[in-house]
Amino acid sequence: MRARLPRNPQRETTVSNITLPPLPFAENALDPVISANTLSFHYGKHHKAYVDNLNKLIAGTPLEGQPLEKIILESAGKADKQGVFNNAAQVWNHTFFWNSLKPNGGGTPPAALAQRIERDFGSVDNLKKELLTAATTQFGSGWAWLAEDNGKLVVLKTPNAELPMTQGKKALLTIDVWEHAYYLDYQNRRPDFVTAVLDKLVNWQFAADNLGV
Repeated sequence: MRARLPRNPQRETTVSNITLPPLPFAENALDPVISANTLSFHYGKHHKAYVDNLNKLIAGTPLEGQPLEKIILESAGKADKQGVFNNAAQVWNHTFFWNSLKPNGGGTPPAALAQRIERDFGSVDNLKKELLTAATTQFGSGWAWLAEDNGKLVVLKTPNAELPMTQGKKALLTIDVWEHAYYLDYQNRRPDFVTAVLDKLVNWQFAADNLGV
């Protein structure tokens, strides 16, 4: 059960090294919700560092040249591969996060997705409240997710680099709540950051595409 990662060369089995995918928008495209300054650090420093670290860790091992998702699944839960998992999952999570956002996002989800949301959460507003709660109650670093589990839409929160894939669930969209995602713009006001993302940036079409509706 795997979610789509547009513009993600890691999915190609012929890639010998994991590469940093381009952002699906300009660095200043999410202003003022997420500033170009934040994106330059978050994408250009943090995301890139995970890519660089992962390539160093898998060099000369059987995981070198494997698709990113295979690296994640084969290293998950293995103490001797914790560093590989952390960096691989963070490469995937960040690529997925960028695609969960779009300039002038938010608003009303596509009709088919909205129907599924209303079936499983009662309303889009209820879903947004659950995502906000998950994101703001995640202690320390982590992620809030909309995912599909056995045909039902669910909200999850995961710590650190953890992700729905290793739980057998399909990610539909995510919000990064590591402090580097928002601290330059919002300081300790994580709820304000999450609310702004949900209202103005969330890419409902990406979630619909991942759900296949």
